[in-house]
Amino acid sequence: MIKTLTKISLISGFIVLFYSCNAVKRVGDDEYLLTENKVLVDSVQVKDEKVLSQIVQRPNSRLLGVPFGIFVYNIADPKPDSTFQKWLHKKPKREERLINFLSKKQVVELRNSYIGINKWFERTGSQPVVVDEAKTNKSLTRLKNYYSSFGWFNTEGEYKVIPSENKKKRARVEYSLKLHKPYIIDSINRQISSPVVDSLFTLSEANSFIESGKQFANNDFNNERDRLTIQFRNSGLYYFDQDYITFEADTVNTGHKANITYIIPDRRYRIEDSTYTEPFKVHTVNEVRVVTDYSFANQNKTLQDSVEHKGYKLYSYEPLKFRPKAITDAISITPNTIFKDIDRTLTYNQIADLSIFKYPNISYMEDPADTTGAGLIATILLTPRKKYTLQLDFDVIPIPSPIQDFGIGFSTTFLTRNVFRGAETLGLSARGSVGSSKDAADNDSKFFNISDIGADAKLTIPRILFPINTEGVIKKYMSPTTGISLGINAQNNIGLDRQNFNGIFNYRWKPSNIKTYTFELANVQYVRNLNTDNYFNIYKNSYEILNEIAADIETTNPGSIDPTYYTIDEGGDINLIIPEGADNFLTDIENNDLGTTAENTETANNINERKDRLTENNLIFATNFQWLRDTRENIFDNSFTRFRWKIETAGNFLSGISRLAGLEKNANGSYRAFGVAFSQYVKFEADYIKHWELKDGNILAVRAFGGIAIPYGNSNSIPFTRSYFAGGANDNRGWRAYDLGPGSSGSADEFNEANFKIALNAEYRYTILGDFKGAFFIDAGNIWNALDNVEDEASRFTGIGDLKELAIATGMGLRYDFGFFVLRFDGGFKTYNPALPEGERWFKEYNFANIVYNIGINYPF
Repeated sequence: MIKTLTKISLISGFIVLFYSCNAVKRVGDDEYLLTENKVLVDSVQVKDEKVLSQIVQRPNSRLLGVPFGIFVYNIADPKPDSTFQKWLHKKPKREERLINFLSKKQVVELRNSYIGINKWFERTGSQPVVVDEAKTNKSLTRLKNYYSSFGWFNTEGEYKVIPSENKKKRARVEYSLKLHKPYIIDSINRQISSPVVDSLFTLSEANSFIESGKQFANNDFNNERDRLTIQFRNSGLYYFDQDYITFEADTVNTGHKANITYIIPDRRYRIEDSTYTEPFKVHTVNEVRVVTDYSFANQNKTLQDSVEHKGYKLYSYEPLKFRPKAITDAISITPNTIFKDIDRTLTYNQIADLSIFKYPNISYMEDPADTTGAGLIATILLTPRKKYTLQLDFDVIPIPSPIQDFGIGFSTTFLTRNVFRGAETLGLSARGSVGSSKDAADNDSKFFNISDIGADAKLTIPRILFPINTEGVIKKYMSPTTGISLGINAQNNIGLDRQNFNGIFNYRWKPSNIKTYTFELANVQYVRNLNTDNYFNIYKNSYEILNEIAADIETTNPGSIDPTYYTIDEGGDINLIIPEGADNFLTDIENNDLGTTAENTETANNINERKDRLTENNLIFATNFQWLRDTRENIFDNSFTRFRWKIETAGNFLSGISRLAGLEKNANGSYRAFGVAFSQYVKFEADYIKHWELKDGNILAVRAFGGIAIPYGNSNSIPFTRSYFAGGANDNRGWRAYDLGPGSSGSADEFNEANFKIALNAEYRYTILGDFKGAFFIDAGNIWNALDNVEDEASRFTGIGDLKELAIATGMGLRYDFGFFVLRFDGGFKTYNPALPEGERWFKEYNFANIVYNIGINYPF
């Protein structure tokens, strides 16, 4: 009760503090704080953000109805220097005493600090938006122009400033517009001077944005101008640009109809002070010149080396360091072809994708040897990046995780460019971390008692390495690459002391700016567990359950358990000896040597099955294909869609070889390769992310994920490294990582995982003050076992009815945007917990005592 009253008092005090601030503190007596803009079109209120965005003055943003930005701004002293000087000289000897106590320089710094903090409050807060007549008139004009751009040429409008009846110095502005009848496009004509332009226009006339009978709209004319410019410049018209296209709209005495005329004159050019015209020509790229080592320092030097390859002429100031094909494969501008502007854009992108050169310089000039005047010479200046690059990173993990309490990590990457003169890149990286864990297998007195080290090598080749030529299917403008990587990782005193060896051979290409395909021909992973005896030191919940079963058996049948299996602690409780005692105890139960209950037998066998699955070594030989569509243009794009799906199969190749070779199966009915039963499964997953940018820069983000891995053939379960988990800072934030699921089983084990997952997330992100951001979120999801060897009904997904086991978390977050990354702090409440009995799942643990705090870097999706 006392805690509840304390919380209420704190919240009440917080509210009183902010509401006691005067939002109109800096608003003059004859001024009004703008509280709302209202737009009425033909007496109907309009809430379309495209319309409201025409208004110059927008009310200060609010959070839960409170203008926090104004309050912070009002904290600042508008005249900090004068205030400080007044305070300093309020008492005759104050300045003298301060100088004697500090120093004259420190008193100046004290003044600067006072001014600085007040300036910070002004920058962080938001200045009250006061109704301004000039800006309101401008807003009315913009609103009328907006509707005029859609054919309502005779729009009338007015505005009213309506003071608040309840609060002083506050008012809303109401804009009233009357549209009248819109103008409709009637006849469409053209005046095109150049025959070649007229012919190209006719070819695509059916694709025009301007149609007879359609309501007049400026956007259609802008889109039509863009469409024609793109078409003409990709059809050889090198000198053509948008400025050549104009439109005339005749609306005089037409009865609200607009007669449209395209006007495209001949090309204009200047020679000295005279201007001339001539019909546009279709230009051809006669020659492509490439300088492979251009720089500002050597621009006036003499080129020393040259070579010609497939019509391209390559030059360099030093002996050529690249194989010609490596360069020409990244260039879409082709000799002896019609000029296309898109080829220049593709060349920019392809060269950038090589990661070998800086942004290229591409220019055209008329070919002086071409007497027709229609020939062009393309020149591409390439500036190589540094051949060698070294990158170092250092990380501190201050927040406890399921694996460690504290950790320090480092990584380094050494990148070599143009390794084999084919524009390849080779990255060699090493990483390592040391940490502290009370659960370490060898928990001695050292603070840093666990470690994790690894190394990787990755070679990227800017083409498809395949015995058959693939250029007919995967064009060079798709920036195809072949990737070959090898990696090793070793853990010490962490879990089962896992060693991980992996190798990947993949292909990657981009059919368009928003689509990326990745085909991993071979993804090989070997996982070796060195310290399986440590299992029950890690999975303590399973160990405690075994101790409870042992105690139950000893209570029912005293002396039935071999006394060498366990010890008795001071409280008289049985503790099975790890590992021998626990392992032998499980074997006796499996052999029905202890005569325990069916429930105890089932529980123990489930624990034993999970132990065998998580301690066995894994060999995975997989192939997968991933399809990605991402419309995000850059990191500042807040309205985009991202959709990814992936399908993976493993073990089919090894299974086929094993059958052909007539290999024998082991006792579990599995083939073995290199002494390990290899995994065989098929896996499918899909991930959808959508962001909408709302008013005031707020964002609504949603995500939906689904994945399932089905074992078959040589396997009856999925390896831990290919399974799914739920919970954590980037998943369901009401549960810690690995704590949720499977199903309604109640997280009886540590590191809970399963082979089927659903995750649904929604988050509303908003600005609090300056770079401080906030969020409200709802997460739903869970993991289940499906079509594998797990028999626990609470963990299995058997049908649509099991969707009632989707766990739901709600919460809020605080974030700070540093510019190059976002520090995120989220608090999640268990809103619907499927582990609880039915009828008690909603809001049973919805309190601060059960809140889960999550710290993350950048946004979760």
